[in-house]
Amino acid sequence: MLGKSSDLSGLSVLGSFAHPDDEGFGSGGTLAMLVDRGARVSIVCATNGDVGEISDPALATPENLFQVRQEELREAMAVTGIQDVRFLGYRDSGMDGTPDNDHPDCLFQAQPDKVAERLAEIMVEVQADLVLTHDPTGGYGHPDHKMVYEFTTRAFPLAVDALTAGESGSGDRTWGPQRLYYVCFPRSNFRRMWQQMKELGLEPPFASQMVDSIGSPDEAVTTTLDVSAYVDIKRESLNRHRTQMRLDGAFAKMPEEMMREIMSTEYFTLAFPENADKNVDLLAGL
Repeated sequence: MLGKSSDLSGLSVLGSFAHPDDEGFGSGGTLAMLVDRGARVSIVCATNGDVGEISDPALATPENLFQVRQEELREAMAVTGIQDVRFLGYRDSGMDGTPDNDHPDCLFQAQPDKVAERLAEIMVEVQADLVLTHDPTGGYGHPDHKMVYEFTTRAFPLAVDALTAGESGSGDRTWGPQRLYYVCFPRSNFRRMWQQMKELGLEPPFASQMVDSIGSPDEAVTTTLDVSAYVDIKRESLNRHRTQMRLDGAFAKMPEEMMREIMSTEYFTLAFPENADKNVDLLAGL
């Protein structure tokens, strides 16, 4: 559902994600919609995606992948219409249980308070009314996703506290964080997509034993958004993450109409304020 007003020129939005490309599949259409309607949108990326895939050796090496992925995110956001792209500079932690978790520069080894404080500073700086980030499951359980969820959730009240401490005493507040949303990938959607891939003879990206445990519980979804009008922008933006887009992967081989259907709806959990009804308006109260 959408807010009634089409003009969002007074709205500031911050997307807080773990890696370059995390912004795209689950919220790329929403970001494009917000920009199209005049909102000021900023993106902060906690890591540089150092240990992500390299779809084509001609695009990057393991040594320079972090620089390539930074530039890919800037290009992707330029397609969406977002110029304010920030990096916290942490190393990608890799998947759970891998040696990359132990690298001293990775997000997994970062001091939680330090990261949360930095995110709160950015929220205050951009005067974010609406904040989007990963959900508690991390989508498919990536440790960086789950940590960014934790850090951003911790940062949100810190930003509110910083604002309150800086008030003049007049009681007039011209700005304040009002909505915190988690980007969701409903578990039933994962199951359906996995089954569709199997029926098409494609090898799904997740093993069969994982498909019942990854994704957000369906009952966690409070907000569903039709972004079909922005699917072309969303896909063009995602395609800028060239190192991560395998031409021989299951997603690339899915029929066009099926991909458009999958990408035309985005799902969120309203985390703050907590008294949300099902299908609450994304922009309620803003």
